Amino acid sequence: QVQLVESGGGLVQAGGSLRLSCAASGRTGSTYTMGWFRQAPGKEREFVAAISGSGINTYYAASLKGRFTITRDNSKNTVYLQMNSLKPEDTAVYYCAGNSRRGLVASSTSYEYWGQGTQVTVSS
Repeated sequence: QVQLVESGGGLVQAGGSLRLSCAASGRTGSTYTMGWFRQAPGKEREFVAAISGSGINTYYAASLKGRFTITRDNSKNTVYLQMNSLKPEDTAVYYCAGNSRRGLVASSTSYEYWGQGTQVTVSS
């Protein structure tokens, strides 16, 4: 079992930045692909970014590439999402997720482990 806890969400003005963190505990290891997803009110959960176990390979939603950056520090069992030039439409609950078998994929059903989410609100 893997437990994931997100932090770093909050209220920020448009154009600002936030860095989300996801701390993993339990059966952790650098073999897990980690991803970030988000869900806005009334919308489906959508893929944001994923990073391979080694941290070498990354995969982004096309619409977010260039503004968001995913990284990981395996010595700290932590994954990060740096979000820059934030827009009101980035407002959502952001979830960290992990998968042990499927690699860099965007489908939420491929991820076995999920955090509880952290709220990000971008004001205009």
